[in-house]
Amino acid sequence: MPLTTRIIPCLDVADGRVVKGINFENLIDAGDPVELASKYYQQGADEITFLDVNASKEGRSTVLDLVRRTAEQVFIPLTVGGGIKSVADVAALLEAGADKVSVASAGIERPELICEIANRFGSQVLVVSLDLKRSVDKRSGFTVTSHGGSIDTGLDAASWIEKVQELGAGELLVNSIDADGTKKGFDLELLNLVVAIAKVPVIASGGAGSTEHFVSAAKTSVDAMLAASIFHRGEVSIAEVKQALQNAGSFVRSAA
Repeated sequence: MPLTTRIIPCLDVADGRVVKGINFENLIDAGDPVELASKYYQQGADEITFLDVNASKEGRSTVLDLVRRTAEQVFIPLTVGGGIKSVADVAALLEAGADKVSVASAGIERPELICEIANRFGSQVLVVSLDLKRSVDKRSGFTVTSHGGSIDTGLDAASWIEKVQELGAGELLVNSIDADGTKKGFDLELLNLVVAIAKVPVIASGGAGSTEHFVSAAKTSVDAMLAASIFHRGEVSIAEVKQALQNAGSFVRSAA
C-alpha cells in the first residue's frame, strides 16, 4: 500500500509562545504552543513540529518544558528544531519527549554534527532543515541560507542536499524562503528539484494558503507538507486539507 502523505502543523516558538511572520520577519503572537499542539493532534495532524525561533539559552529551557508538557498530551511524532549544536542538545530533547530533531544552521557551520547525531541516535531522528532561496548564481538555481534566511551561505542547494544525505540525514525539510508566509503556494519548482535528488523523505514547507496548494505540492511526490499560519488562523483545517488530498487521489491518514 502506498505511503500516506503527512500533514504537519509547524509551531514557531519564541519566549514560550507561538509566533508567525512573513519571510521570517515581523513576528506576531499566535497562541500557546501546548494548546495548539493538542488541538492539532485532536484534529488529525500526523506530526507536530516545534521550531525555537530565538534558540537562546532561555529559549532552549523553555522549549524543553514545552516538549515535556506536549508529549504528555500529544501521541504523534514531535520534531523540535532551533539552537541544536551538539549530541547533548539532542539527548536532552529526546529525553524530554521529542521523537525527532531538526538541524539547520548548526549543520552548515559544522557538518560533522549531522554525522554525529545520525551515528549516535540513528538517521530516523534527524531532520535536516534546508532554508533555500532562488539564486541565478547557483547551478541548481537555489542557494542555501542560514539563520532563518538572513545569511546566504554560498552553498548550492543541490550540492548541499547530496552532502547532508551522505552525512546521515533521515529526512529533508525544504523551506522556501521566497514563499514563506506569503500564502501563494508551495514552491513547486524547488520541490521537484529536491525530490529528484532525495533518497530520504521530503517535507515541503513555505507558502501554503489553500487546500489546492497542498494538492499541487503532493503531485511533486513529497512525503509530507508542513504549514503554520493557515492553520493557526483557522483559515483551513487539517481535515479540509486531508479531504482535498484524498479527493485528488493521495493516501492520507483519516483526520479526527
